[in-house]
Amino acid sequence: MFTVKILYETDFNLWLEETAILLKEGKLEQLDIENLLEEIEGMSRKEKDALESNLIRVLQHLLKWRYQPEKRSPSWSYSIIEHSRRLNKAFKNSPSLKRHFDVAFDECYHEACKAAAVETQLPLTTFPESSPFTQSDVLDVNVDDYFVG
Repeated sequence: MFTVKILYETDFNLWLEETAILLKEGKLEQLDIENLLEEIEGMSRKEKDALESNLIRVLQHLLKWRYQPEKRSPSWSYSIIEHSRRLNKAFKNSPSLKRHFDVAFDECYHEACKAAAVETQLPLTTFPESSPFTQSDVLDVNVDDYFVG
């Protein structure tokens, strides 16, 4: 007998399609609940990971912008603006991610300091222990503030 659970290991895309059909038809008893739960939980982790990655990038480039003004570039400007946009879009699509943003902010700042130190070749101690940037600085980026020249 054909089961959706076998598809999970052999054809993930078909597993997704079959799972969607079973859900639409209300055939809950035929669902591969174990793998479905794993995938849903994984989706949540991916959303949080993406949020952290974008937050680190914004903070990293804000640090570079502040502590190496002589090396400012349009690519830094673009990165600040783009990753801020991605964060705002994530909050628009999933407002509950804001809680994770609040919790992860300080940890992401410390990761951004490490990345900025490597890229700028400035000592890690150059950057403050606590973020000089507020959450608003990260989310409410004014494009006019990031023109080079």
